[in-house]
Amino acid sequence: MLDKNRIYEGNHLSLLPSIDNDSIDLTITSPPYDHLRMYNGYEFNFKPLAKELYRITKEGGVVVWVVGDATINGSETGTSFRQALFFMDLFSMGIGFNLHDTMIYAKGGQGAVGSNLAYLQDFEYMFIFTKGKIQTFHPLIDRKNVCSAKERTNMGHRRKDGSKKGTRKVQLKEYGKRFNIWTYHECKTRKEHPAVFPEQLAEDHILSWSNEGDLVLDPMCGSGTTCKMAHLNNRAFIGIDISNSYCNMARRSISAIPTNLSRF
Repeated sequence: MLDKNRIYEGNHLSLLPSIDNDSIDLTITSPPYDHLRMYNGYEFNFKPLAKELYRITKEGGVVVWVVGDATINGSETGTSFRQALFFMDLFSMGIGFNLHDTMIYAKGGQGAVGSNLAYLQDFEYMFIFTKGKIQTFHPLIDRKNVCSAKERTNMGHRRKDGSKKGTRKVQLKEYGKRFNIWTYHECKTRKEHPAVFPEQLAEDHILSWSNEGDLVLDPMCGSGTTCKMAHLNNRAFIGIDISNSYCNMARRSISAIPTNLSRF
């Protein structure tokens, strides 16, 4: 078993076999998809990784897969859908994940790309895969209800003949559960790493799908965002990246956390 709270340099397909079966509570990662990312010239092999993630994920555990598509010769590649369907195909064979939710990471206009013949692309998918029935979900309750101060009439369910069972008034709380479209305004520089996703995105998933003391994995950890936010939120982490420069970047990021902020 790989030691916890370390960044490992190497090919994840070589290192993941050292992780025990059913030992990872949560994986958050973003693969170097299509030609959108120049990942220091390294090749990404998706299918063996998907199978390894299933093996090492605990029953009820979650994989958050953040991915988008390039547009080539006027057509989006559909890579994101192919990957999601492969995860699901494995499920149909009894060795894969459920597609628990298809979420959207909206970039708030700061990461938009596209051509003059289409609307600007301003989002990525966040596929939430689960191994069996999900065990942990802590919904983020920070969406302000528009009608929170008003009473709402709940018309109730209808009987089979179409008549209503009855009505009642309910008082909405000030804040409700988030929708599954999350917007973040990117502010980090891409000079050192081409694909940094927001720290808040990683933290929000960590808080949603794991508990304190759980083990969080990022097999393509890049600059170490997932690992850093796991560390800050009292989770153990394992980070893997094939690039020496990115591994060093991730280690610097984690070691720079002040002692009074590190809770693990």
